[in-house]
Amino acid sequence: MSEQRLATRTADPMLVRRLRSQVADRLNQQRRSDEVLGRTPMSAEDERQFARSLIVQVLEDYARGEITDGRTPPTAEEEEVVASAVHAALFGVGRLQPLLENPEVENIDINGYDRVFVQYADGREELADPVADSDEELIELIQILASSVGLASRPFDSANPQLDLRLPDGSRLSAVMAVCARPSISLRRARLGKVSLDDLVGNGTMTAQVASFLKAAVRARKNIMIAGSTNSGKTTLLRALAGEIPPHERLITVERAMELGLDKFEDAHPNVVAFEERLPNSEGLGGVTMAELVRRSLRQNPSRVIVGEVLGDEIVTMLNAMSQGNDGSLSTIHANSSLEVFNRIATYALQASERLPVEATHMLISGSINFVVFLRKRNDYHAGGGMSRVVESIREVTGVDGRVLSSEVFTVGRDGQAVPHATISCIDDLVEHGYESDTLARWG
Repeated sequence: MSEQRLATRTADPMLVRRLRSQVADRLNQQRRSDEVLGRTPMSAEDERQFARSLIVQVLEDYARGEITDGRTPPTAEEEEVVASAVHAALFGVGRLQPLLENPEVENIDINGYDRVFVQYADGREELADPVADSDEELIELIQILASSVGLASRPFDSANPQLDLRLPDGSRLSAVMAVCARPSISLRRARLGKVSLDDLVGNGTMTAQVASFLKAAVRARKNIMIAGSTNSGKTTLLRALAGEIPPHERLITVERAMELGLDKFEDAHPNVVAFEERLPNSEGLGGVTMAELVRRSLRQNPSRVIVGEVLGDEIVTMLNAMSQGNDGSLSTIHANSSLEVFNRIATYALQASERLPVEATHMLISGSINFVVFLRKRNDYHAGGGMSRVVESIREVTGVDGRVLSSEVFTVGRDGQAVPHATISCIDDLVEHGYESDTLARWG
């Protein structure tokens, strides 16, 4: 039976899978040949270019086979569609690629290859077409991504059933297998790459008052912790805050899976080193934890240390870094309010190797964190407004007395956004670093 013919815009998945396998075999042969002959391994970009030439070769072989069997070979337009699909299957995200290229897609949740739920920016959620022909093929796709994305190959199999990745377009991928009936994958789109505080004022995330305050806080080298629930916009706000850091400063970023991408914007941050946690291999060797990376960052002459997301025992190391001369550091944490952040940090500290008691942790917090900024995600679908994210609260750490003492200097106002609420103890320092005087005049 002949190969199913190609549609103008969609390549036949079975043909793409067959050709991808042929290209992958030839690519692996080249890798083995380079290794045997002692040649320098190809860079990632060189491999992509070489793969493109291999795709042309296998397409030519396929066309000749069609002619030999008396069938019409694909047109140039159809070959271009197939070539793009094969390249995406090798280095991209296969049949997920069209969804990731859609600027209106917000998140993608996959509960098995044929249960694909797509959330759009306007609040819609729809069931999309399958992204593979089987769960096994879906797992294979994720394994290919895990081997080619990031600083080091990451395993994804029954022995390593969890995976976190940052895709080339900035999207975050979280995958799980072997602990659920079918593979589960969640993709969170990075719809805003290079973003400023002014951009966030424009889209309603914060008021101009809050933006003026945050700009001054970053320039005054205040240590800021950004808090919120999942998908509340913490990373986007972190990028925007980092945009206020002067370009001459040396930044060290530490993340579980690279997501911030500050090193991609050399005009804004020419001196950036991005660290990524490395998981151990199948023998349990070679792993580098977040806590170790934070410690290592302090020996890399940083102006500021930016920890993408605090989820565990790296919290103690990070707080020590903040309190030992690395002023102006930034980080994010999961929490349901600005006040809850202190208990969340204390819980992580208890689980760390240092086993810090709550009292000691609160003393460490008071000597390291200056402000906590809390973001809330709101679903305004009933009002036709889709999903929104707003800065709802900003809390200043003022001291310690058995527990962390703090003041909510911005609290949620009538329109849902943060408004001035209490006097800022370091106000003179903020004014010196550009806090708008007309903003101060409206306080009361």
